Amino acid sequence: MKTEYVEFGPGVERIEPDFDKKVERITDEIKKFISQSRKESGGKYATRDAHAKGYAAVKAEFEILDNLPPELAQGLYARPGRHEAVIRFSNGSPKVTADFKSGLAMGLAIKIFDVPGKTLLEDERDCGNFDYNLINWPIFFCNTAEHYMYIDRLFLKASDYFAKGWKGRLKFMYDWLTGIGTFFPNRESVKEFKAFSSFSKIKPYNTLLHTYYTMGAVRHGRYIAKLRAAPVKEYADMVSRRLLNIKASPEVFRPALVSELQEHGFEYNIQVQLCKDLKKMPVEDLTKEWSQDLSPFITVAKLRIPKQNVSGEENYEIMEHLSFTPFRCLEENRPIGNLQLTRKEAYRISSTHRHHLNKVERKEPASLKDVFPE
Repeated sequence: MKTEYVEFGPGVERIEPDFDKKVERITDEIKKFISQSRKESGGKYATRDAHAKGYAAVKAEFEILDNLPPELAQGLYARPGRHEAVIRFSNGSPKVTADFKSGLAMGLAIKIFDVPGKTLLEDERDCGNFDYNLINWPIFFCNTAEHYMYIDRLFLKASDYFAKGWKGRLKFMYDWLTGIGTFFPNRESVKEFKAFSSFSKIKPYNTLLHTYYTMGAVRHGRYIAKLRAAPVKEYADMVSRRLLNIKASPEVFRPALVSELQEHGFEYNIQVQLCKDLKKMPVEDLTKEWSQDLSPFITVAKLRIPKQNVSGEENYEIMEHLSFTPFRCLEENRPIGNLQLTRKEAYRISSTHRHHLNKVERKEPASLKDVFPE
């Protein structure tokens, strides 16, 4: 019997010529930026090239639900059970600045412990951890390694452009649409700029209240999917610090998040959206949101955050030294697509170079006790 879902297989991904050389150029830019990041952000640590500003590292539990239908019980989700987890809430900006300067793209990075199977990271095959890197918007603003080579440069320097007012914004738009003056504006660059501009629709809600997405497609065992973490209404209704005034103080998101978790726990539904049509739900076009009318998100797991106190200064150090990558995962659940594949080496270089500059051993924790020593 023919399945109604698209099956994963050869030909789903489109890899560009000279892909490895393009990735090398991207990682060179990342290393240069991280080497300058301590000076740029004025902090104690060399930071990530994206999501540099952490809001909190929190203890969590990841429960994979039982009795899932076969098309959902794939890879990580094939075995029901409860796992310890740690979450890093962050801002998407490449610099650590005041909240009103940082933009409203936010990240939810999840590390799940004690997962059976081999990871896709050659030096961490048996680490037993599984990571997700999610953001609070359903699409991304780039589709290929070729375009990411210049878009990444623009993203890393965006605050410099915008500091120059309307002229700087026009220059930013021109450089985006023309590949920093290397081609005429085309359909792809216009589409990607529109996707980037759509991030301005994000509202300054409490970090807990956003829905977080993989943006790009992932393998889901036999099938293709996108994932998201959606707040459970019962817990979202408990949040009293909701729509925040980002001009009220240089720091508004961390205090609001910390205060809420001191008062109550929180919970997300981890949901899968299976691909039914590659033309309407493309793998290689990350600027296109997949229709929920065509294929709804279905809950496969629960992400629970217990009530806790993460207000201490040591929480900053915990956030800085944690490493998250979407390729610390099983083959059955890996990111797929041209741009997605660049993230494997980009995240590895970002993490190893940052830890080297900070003179900190890059070592994966095996449990929450390793992350939050008492």
